[in-house]
Amino acid sequence: MARRDPVGIRLLTRNGHDWYPRYPAIVEAVNHLKVRSCLIDGEAVACDKHGLAVFDLLRRKPTGEHVFLFAFDLLELDGQDLRREPLETRKATLASLLRGCRPGVCLNGHLEHEDAAVAFRHACVLGCEGIVSKRLGSIYRSGKCKDWLKFKNPAAPAEEDWGN
Repeated sequence: MARRDPVGIRLLTRNGHDWYPRYPAIVEAVNHLKVRSCLIDGEAVACDKHGLAVFDLLRRKPTGEHVFLFAFDLLELDGQDLRREPLETRKATLASLLRGCRPGVCLNGHLEHEDAAVAFRHACVLGCEGIVSKRLGSIYRSGKCKDWLKFKNPAAPAEEDWGN
């Protein structure tokens, strides 16, 4: 997660570690957003020479100018808690916030259910770890829930627990 508030910018991992010094491109992009504060949920991504996201590259490089944040949700904006807003509202607000953003943060695309099945098949062919699906209209909940499902490529060597 990328957090910007009067204290500064923090890049928080799932375990609460601040990786601010590791990813300067993400920090610069978040710093230049036209907001007083925000909390963006996303995934830090490093790509291989073919442009595919490879989780293990994040572990190998202690810092990374070429690591960017795939932003997929917006939980807070200028002091307003958005977690109880429907997913579509949060994503639209995030898209608006990131319009014209510097290269360190990228809006993660959204596909409807028929297209998601095609995307999952292609992700498997490319060797990606899988895809995440969120139920339309859902509010934001931390942790595992029935409205946020992960579909793992059975052939991918994922480092994290993709189970539900």
